Amino acid sequence: MSEVSLSDPPRILSIAGSDSSGGAGIQADIKTITMLGGYAMTAITAITAQNTTGVAAVDALSPEMVAAQIDACTGDIGVDAVKIGMLGSPAIAAVVAERLEALGVPVVFDPVMIASSGSLLASAETIAGFERLMALATLTTPNVAELAALGGDAGMAARGVAYLAKGGDAEGDVVEDRLVLPRQQAVVWQAARIVTRHNHGTGCTLSSAIATLLGKGMAIEAAVTEARQFVRAALAAAPRLGHGHGPLGHHAVR
Repeated sequence: MSEVSLSDPPRILSIAGSDSSGGAGIQADIKTITMLGGYAMTAITAITAQNTTGVAAVDALSPEMVAAQIDACTGDIGVDAVKIGMLGSPAIAAVVAERLEALGVPVVFDPVMIASSGSLLASAETIAGFERLMALATLTTPNVAELAALGGDAGMAARGVAYLAKGGDAEGDVVEDRLVLPRQQAVVWQAARIVTRHNHGTGCTLSSAIATLLGKGMAIEAAVTEARQFVRAALAAAPRLGHGHGPLGHHAVR
C-alpha cells in the first residue's frame, strides 16, 4: 500500500450488497464513511430490489467480479480499513476472506443475515462461511438474532474473536451494547432507546463508522464509542421516508 499522510482521508473499502432504496448496504456505508471524513470505495456483492417495507429480489454477483472489484481498489488507491456486510453466497464469502487475509488492515465484519424488515439475506451455507471471516476480522458486530445464530456469547468465546454484541433489537427502554475482546473484561454502553420505525441500515451504519474510525487510527473502544454516537445522531435526524423501516439521516449529522 502507498503511504498516507496525516492530512489524507482514510481509505475505506465496503464489501456489501446494494440497497436500491439507499437506506442500508453500500449506500449507507458510502454516506457514513463520507460524513466521518473517509474516502469510500466499494465492492458490491449483490444487487437487491428493496425499500423500507422489505426485500423483493436479490441477485448475487459472481465471486470473480467481487474479487476484481477488491483488487481494483486495493491495487491502485490502497486501503486503510475494510467493512464487510451482506455477502450473497458461500463462494463470495470465501473469495473475500482470501483477499482480506493478504491486506493486513483493520476489518469490521457485520454478519448480515436478516434485514430490518425481516427478510432473509444469507443462506445457511453462507452463514457457515462466516467462520473464516470472523477469525480474520478485527471486530464482528452481530445483532441479537445474529449472535444467537452464531452460538451466543459462549460460541463467540470459543472462537476467541473480538465482537460487539448490539442490543438495538432487544426489548426494553434501554439499549445495551457490549464490546467483548479476548481475555479482557467486557465494555458496556447503555443509552435510552430512540423510539422510531426509521431505523433501516443501523447495523450497516455502525459497522462502516467503526471501520472508518479504525482507519483513522483509533483504538477499538474509542471507535465504537464515537460510532455509536454517530448512529444515534443519524437516528434522531431520520427524514421519515417510506412506509416501513425508513432510512437514517446521515446527511444531517454534524
